Amino acid sequence: MKLNTKLTIDDQKKYRNVLAKMHFDLNVGHVGGNFSSIDAMLIIFNEYLSKNDKFVLSKGHSSGALYVCLFSIGLLSQTELMTFHSENTTLPGHPRPFLSKFTPFATGSLGHGLSISCGLAKSNILRNVNSNIFCFMSDGEWQEGSTWEAFLFFLKHKLFRLKIIIDVNGLQGFGNTNNISIMSDFNKRLSGFPVKLINCEDGHDLEQLRHSLNACVSSNEPSIILLNTIKGHGFNELEGKLESHYLPLSKTQYKKYYGENS
Repeated sequence: MKLNTKLTIDDQKKYRNVLAKMHFDLNVGHVGGNFSSIDAMLIIFNEYLSKNDKFVLSKGHSSGALYVCLFSIGLLSQTELMTFHSENTTLPGHPRPFLSKFTPFATGSLGHGLSISCGLAKSNILRNVNSNIFCFMSDGEWQEGSTWEAFLFFLKHKLFRLKIIIDVNGLQGFGNTNNISIMSDFNKRLSGFPVKLINCEDGHDLEQLRHSLNACVSSNEPSIILLNTIKGHGFNELEGKLESHYLPLSKTQYKKYYGENS
């Protein structure tokens, strides 16, 4: 296992290519949410995760990105990756419990990851454990009541060691996030609460991600990172389109992506 290794642009490209190959070879959908979140997750796992930290992927349908991150730090092999979403796999479409020491919970029933993370963070306080909990969420989850209940708990108990990262890609299963519910501007929605909001204008840029995570990890107050991302980032025909939420990659889409990123 290798932690605290600075990710290069070549590394970023390499692991995005691994993720694309997984989805194409195994004919798995949810390309959009995986490619909106992979860059931030790679930075967290490679540069910010310490040995006692925990990571909760609240948006569990981005499990492919999570598995590639575990591969990037040496906790999964290439052979294991290529069993993704297959029969008898240990790498299902949503993360299983006890996947690794960093990822103890099964997730994917949307809107519950923040509650789990709050429980972990409060437990750490009660046991005097000094470690971070990273909760990676979708923007659509903030339409769910359980998320807001957990958020109020997060603020009330001043869980500043819980680091909330929201993938604000603007799309969810049935359309544009703002068309489903009025959630387009998180700054306006959250600015009335005692929370530090950190805006990452380009959630795919490594330096901007580092700047945002540095501000969040070093903060002694409850903080949230808002990642401005593009669903299906890197696939011109899928970027910002609803079909990227569901459909697997076509041969044409994969060949074009691989040709542009090889």
